[in-house]
Amino acid sequence: MRFEELTKRVSPKLKAIARRLDGRYTSFDDDDLYQEAILELWQKYNQHKLEGKTDSYVLQGSMFFLKNHIRKVYKKIDSHSVSLNSMLTDDEGYTLEDIIPSFCTESPRGALDAKLLLEDINKLLDERQKEVLRYLLEDRTVREIGKNLGISHAMVVKIKNKIKDKCTGIGKEVI
Repeated sequence: MRFEELTKRVSPKLKAIARRLDGRYTSFDDDDLYQEAILELWQKYNQHKLEGKTDSYVLQGSMFFLKNHIRKVYKKIDSHSVSLNSMLTDDEGYTLEDIIPSFCTESPRGALDAKLLLEDINKLLDERQKEVLRYLLEDRTVREIGKNLGISHAMVVKIKNKIKDKCTGIGKEVI
């Protein structure tokens, strides 16, 4: 099998994967993700790791590679930024609006995007959902959140799903 044949077969699905992942991560363009996947395939092809593999196997490997690539890039970005968890502690009384100034201080556009996102989220969520979101951003478990709010963990899961649904409606993945 030649590399050109392989890319011709898997390119449409690979582009769809890149588009799907691009919707979740604003700093990546779907063309960039597609090119990263093609480069990874080229390297594996040259190492003879794709011989005898099905298209499904190749696409699953590409999906895993792209998710891992995105995670690594965001980990580098996060290591240079202020932790949201450290800012949202109950004893200091922070609200979602308090994280705007330090959410993205490197560019005015990033700060504006963060402010607009938080305004959109605040309009969509009721007070209980905001409380649950605040605890989720602290990396608390659903059982811990339920105990702190005096509700069942099943109710926390339902509220968490409602938050996800509402935030997906504005095109952002929050939790």
